[in-house]
Amino acid sequence: MNIHESGEDYLETILKLQEKNGRVRSIDIARELQYSKPSVSRAMSILKERGLIEIEERAISLTEDGKEIAENIYSRHQFLQRFLEDLGVDEQTAEEDACRMEHVLSEESYQRLKQFIEMHRNK
Repeated sequence: MNIHESGEDYLETILKLQEKNGRVRSIDIARELQYSKPSVSRAMSILKERGLIEIEERAISLTEDGKEIAENIYSRHQFLQRFLEDLGVDEQTAEEDACRMEHVLSEESYQRLKQFIEMHRNK
């Protein structure tokens, strides 16, 4: 499913907030991402229409499809951040760069990079 970078960010944020707090509300997402409540509300409507989230009694949860996308993005983020930190990049910069890189790296390049790094870590 083709989804924009902002949609991926929202899904990833919902996943992290669910793991941290259990229940996720729009206000939690707005605070985490430092976005306005109307922007978050609009994004939640779009994600709901696409079948990626469910909203019940103001609680937002990921559908199976939404969770799959969020876990993939979060996994990429963690991998890329760790890789950059291993190269000596400071944690804050690695976090910010990984956040940008996770969205633009093709699946093929990501898998090849993972294979290359894992191969060289085992030497």
